[in-house]
Amino acid sequence: MIDELKTAPLLAHLSDAQLERVCQQATRVSLGAEQLLFSQGDPAERFYLVLKGQIQLFRLSPGGAEKIIELVSPGQTFAEALMFLNAPRYPVCAGALTAAELISLDARDFSQMLRESVETCFMMLGSLSQRLRGLIGEIDNLTMHTASSRVARYLLAKVPPDRRGLTLDVRKGVLASRLSIQPETFSRVIKDLGRRGIIEVQGAQVTILDRATLFRVAELEPNAELGFPARGARP
Repeated sequence: MIDELKTAPLLAHLSDAQLERVCQQATRVSLGAEQLLFSQGDPAERFYLVLKGQIQLFRLSPGGAEKIIELVSPGQTFAEALMFLNAPRYPVCAGALTAAELISLDARDFSQMLRESVETCFMMLGSLSQRLRGLIGEIDNLTMHTASSRVARYLLAKVPPDRRGLTLDVRKGVLASRLSIQPETFSRVIKDLGRRGIIEVQGAQVTILDRATLFRVAELEPNAELGFPARGARP
């Protein structure tokens, strides 16, 4: 388990003794596809590291509609910032998009460990600050740009310059919710980009044919810093 914990940027710099302590309070969790992990409003006593599969974080409207807040991929943690609150509750629901394996970590004991080490506490704050910076960039993407720009930015963020394509490994409806657009709008943008020869789509496989034009659609300068998705290349 220690080797698995080290795959998470948030945990990679803990000492061996700290990792041993975390392991003593940790448990493994297996989820089936579409299985709920926790609900909005539940006491936030644990945080999680994804080992396999994908987890969606979402909020429910009073009418029961889901809004995808984030998609969490292997090597990424979630719900850890809540340990700094008194009597915290999860502000979102979490469920598996696909069959998933996670490590569940004790938030209270981890918080106590931070109190015992100022260096570790500052390391944690640095990691959370980087994530906050990414989230601010994402808010900008989702509020200041057109649907076409959002889709283009998502594709550019997912496909580094040394690659040409990606496989959309989640449903288009989920991605549309993640980008705060309607599913039909997402499909229309993808078709338009394909018609213009900017991308090529074959099933779930998307290939970028004209990266320079895709940057223009994204309303970005070439090689500009991409603020989406906030947790790196997490969906």
